[in-house]
Amino acid sequence: MRIVVIGSGFGGLAAAIRLQAQGHAVTLVEKLDKPGGRAYVFEQDGFTFDAGPTIITAPWLIDELFALTGRPTDDYVKLVPLDPFYNIRFEDGSVFHYNGDKDDLIRQVGAFNPDDVAGYLRFREKAWEIFNVGMPLIDKPFLTLGSMARALPDLVRTRADKSVAALAEQHIRDPRLRQVFSFHPLLVGGNPYRASSMYALIHKLEQQWGVLFAMGGTGALVRGFVQAFEDLGGTIRYDSEVAEILLAPGARRAAGVRLADGERLAADAVVCNGDVIEAHRRLLPAAARPSMSDGRMERLRLSMSLFVIYFGTNRQYPDIAHHEILMGPRYRELLEDIFERKVLADDFSLYLHRPTATDPSLAPPGHDCWYVLSPVPHLGGAVDWEAAAPRYRDRIMQYLEDRYLPGLQASIVTERRVDPRYFADRLNSFKGNAFGLEPVLTQSAYMRPHNVSPDIPNLYFCGAGTHPGAGLPGVISSGKIVAELIGGAAAPRRAPTPALQPG
Repeated sequence: MRIVVIGSGFGGLAAAIRLQAQGHAVTLVEKLDKPGGRAYVFEQDGFTFDAGPTIITAPWLIDELFALTGRPTDDYVKLVPLDPFYNIRFEDGSVFHYNGDKDDLIRQVGAFNPDDVAGYLRFREKAWEIFNVGMPLIDKPFLTLGSMARALPDLVRTRADKSVAALAEQHIRDPRLRQVFSFHPLLVGGNPYRASSMYALIHKLEQQWGVLFAMGGTGALVRGFVQAFEDLGGTIRYDSEVAEILLAPGARRAAGVRLADGERLAADAVVCNGDVIEAHRRLLPAAARPSMSDGRMERLRLSMSLFVIYFGTNRQYPDIAHHEILMGPRYRELLEDIFERKVLADDFSLYLHRPTATDPSLAPPGHDCWYVLSPVPHLGGAVDWEAAAPRYRDRIMQYLEDRYLPGLQASIVTERRVDPRYFADRLNSFKGNAFGLEPVLTQSAYMRPHNVSPDIPNLYFCGAGTHPGAGLPGVISSGKIVAELIGGAAAPRRAPTPALQPG
């Protein structure tokens, strides 16, 4: 089959690699001048900035893809474990060094609150149970009510209707520890007080397989996937924005795509790795997509957006880890401001990324490479980013200098930033959301936009907006789902999927 894949994010690359390995003729078209989509790379003044995801988990999913070429992961990219996974810092000066050492975690929990040790162990056991229910579903399509009905007993038994925060609060009393063990949905665009407790499986995922980093940055993993796709015979085209998904005359089937310059690429199937809502709104006529009407799409809940400052310093800060989570003075109330009220609050919680803690080559000698990320409302709110962005930038940088990075602003030698407008304008993301649809139970599995269109049977979707959702394990698995739905015999896997059992 001739297959066109729209978008070279991790979902599109995963689908393209598998489809090419199955023997199809795959052309991947990308709007930007480089691959990656949200995982684009900015190169500036000798610094390399990953614009998108920087936390790598579930390494076997990566190994599976590279194994389709007959070569191991190490031939394409070097993945290294991080310790700690994150430092989580609080306004009172306390720090939780989140790592994969069970005994050390228990010791730290006890130092925060001795009464919470038993509660943490119960939370941990529950996370293991949830993992063994939820993880096997990550690469299974939910296209029918029957598929949902089969999963429902396990979802009911594990109380998927609870939020991650509610699960943490059920077992843990210290407010700081509640944040430590509930913040993970923010990494996939979710509010911990609304995201299903199924996302507690991330704790198990990290504890057993660690948090990894690709030497050279996440962009090195993107380049490795592109190389694997090309090694298999695939074709990738940059600066090739899709303007329309072509439909066969008189038939409700995709016939290919029309590029913005007018060129047409014929196809027997189309795979879309773009934002699900914008893809339907921009690329398909309303009459061809009754299951995704404008009205339905407007009712979908979107993930938050992001305000990110990328900067390089002419000095190093060795006391700062690779990943730092800086918790502000408010937790639940700030999340309400971002997700519900959609206002830009006076305070913030931040993710501070210092990849030169692991890979000094990302900056000139003696320098540090950074980004600081603040979750913010998507463009459905009333924030005037033209006016707000410079002020918000200054508040964040002053906060970092006052609390964590002395002399910061005098040491900055290069800088750039993005806000929700970047996601809307450059990445074609509806209302500038950063992670697709919000990961709530009513937008999960069968209730999430499907991996194949109910209206156009040879139009498929992968990436953050479809099942299973955002995050590298989710989007890579969405590519696997699409490839298996299209069908065909892929090359034998050399990387076995690990047993999903407590460990």
